[in-house]
Amino acid sequence: MNIKILTQFPEMFAAITSESILGRAADKGILNIELLNIRDYSTDKHLKTDDTPFGGGAGMVMQCQPAFDALKAAGAKGKRTIYMSPRGKVLDQTMIEELSKEEDLVILCGHYEGVDQRIIDEWNMEEVSIGDYILTGGELAAMVLVDSVSRLVPGVLGSSESLAEESIYSGLLEYPQYTKPREYEGLNVPEILCNGNHELIHLWQWQESLKLTKKRRPDLFEKYLKSLGKLSKKEKKILDEVLNSEE
Repeated sequence: MNIKILTQFPEMFAAITSESILGRAADKGILNIELLNIRDYSTDKHLKTDDTPFGGGAGMVMQCQPAFDALKAAGAKGKRTIYMSPRGKVLDQTMIEELSKEEDLVILCGHYEGVDQRIIDEWNMEEVSIGDYILTGGELAAMVLVDSVSRLVPGVLGSSESLAEESIYSGLLEYPQYTKPREYEGLNVPEILCNGNHELIHLWQWQESLKLTKKRRPDLFEKYLKSLGKLSKKEKKILDEVLNSEE
C-alpha cells in the first residue's frame, strides 16, 4: 500500500513511519509512507501556506496554491484522497477495512481553522473524522487512520490469528490478558488460564469479553447478540449467565 501524507509538520510522523510495526513493514516494502511538506510548495517568499478567511472570523485557513501544488506532486488525481476534518464521517471499523483494500491513499492534514473549500471540492476529497472533538491539526488524526488501516494490510502484522481475535474484530471488547510471573505481590493469574484445557480457556475468554462489552459498550453488545449463530450448550449457558447478571 502507498500512503502519501500532506502536512505542514512532517516531523510529527517520525514515530509511526520509522518505528515499531509500521516501520518494519515499510522496511519490508509492504508499506510505502511518503511525507510531503506543504510549505515546500508555497510560492510565497516566507513559505506562507495560510491566510485570514474571507467574511471574517478567527484563525487562519490553508490557501489553495500550496495545497494544489502539493496534491499535484503527490499524484492525487484519481486516487482516494482524504482530508482529516472534524466535520467528516467518523472513522469506524467498516471504513478502516474498506480503506485497507486501497492500493493508494492520499491524506491531507489541515491545521488551525481548516482549508479553503475549493481544495476539498476540486480534489473530490473525502472528509474523515476520528471523533466528535477538535484537534489543533489533522496530523494526530492522520496517524490514527494510518495505523488502524495499515495493520489490516496483509503482512503488516506477524499473526493473522492475533488480528482475528483482537478486540473489535470479533465484535466484542478484548478479554483480560496476563503474562509471567504467575504470582506477583499476592496477585495471581486466574487458575483457569494455567490448566492447559484450551476449551475451558476459550470459554472463559469469551465470557469475560461478553461481560466487558455488556458493561462498557452496550451498543456493541446488542449488535453482537443479533449476529450470533447457533451456540453449543456450554456457550448458551455462559450467555444466559451474562444476560442475567447485574454487573
